[in-house]
Amino acid sequence: MSTTKVKWADYYELCKPKVVMLLVFTAIVGMFLAVPGMVPWQPLVFGSIGIALASASAAAINHVVDQKVDEVMSRTKNRPLPQGNMPLRNAIIFAAVIGVLGLGILWFLVNSLTAWLTFASLIGYAVIYTMYLKRATPQNIVIGGAAGAAPPVLGWTAVTNSVDPNSLLLFLIIFVWTPPHFWALAIHRRDEYAKVEIPMLPVTHGLAFTRLHVLLYTILLLVVSILPFLTRMSGVFYLGGALALGLVFLYYAIMLMKAEEGSNVAMKTFGFSILYLMGIFAFLLIDHYIPLLQSMLS
Repeated sequence: MSTTKVKWADYYELCKPKVVMLLVFTAIVGMFLAVPGMVPWQPLVFGSIGIALASASAAAINHVVDQKVDEVMSRTKNRPLPQGNMPLRNAIIFAAVIGVLGLGILWFLVNSLTAWLTFASLIGYAVIYTMYLKRATPQNIVIGGAAGAAPPVLGWTAVTNSVDPNSLLLFLIIFVWTPPHFWALAIHRRDEYAKVEIPMLPVTHGLAFTRLHVLLYTILLLVVSILPFLTRMSGVFYLGGALALGLVFLYYAIMLMKAEEGSNVAMKTFGFSILYLMGIFAFLLIDHYIPLLQSMLS
């Protein structure tokens, strides 16, 4: 019995569940923002499942490709493959099965456009980023971040069967958020990335250069986060939340600029960046339904 539990726990870990949950959350917010009222149940349920399975497949492929790297880095050495908890063949089959299943659900139970866009996102992360960009350029996370920014567009498309300009604003927020989010982690793990010869920005250009770019991207993110209000996609409630979250993120970026090497400011910045993304999408969702709530109460 215990062996079975460990086996399924390993497959679960292969999916990077925390990352997938964050991606699916942004996709679901995209679904709700696409309609003035309640999202139809079919795209909500099957769209969420399909996007989750495709995201999990991309994560599992990342585990497969990075197995040797993961064995060296302390952050990843306890993952299932480096620990030898499952054969590599099992991980490949698992990634393929859940990927095909997720895309099939989107194709047959949602719409073909969402399926194609999700497939493109999966290839973008699992193949273009993981297999090539990650080892080719210090701008890997900037270019590869497009795949991780896709879920709100996928959610929106699952409901409307079209790519709306407002969904691209959601894409832009995550796209600009990704570099300061990941570079904060890369600063903390600089020596490990250097050991496995992955050209992350702190390795190739140094800490000072990377900290400056974290600050610049955070400033850009603060500006971009105002766009939903300026385009009247969202209201004052969202604006207040976006500015509050953005200013706190900016505070962390400034503190990171001043931090001494070896401090834990980089990980605090990384941790807050996750709360930032969850928060800003929560503000988008709540703000979207304030007019409906007001009309019900009036």
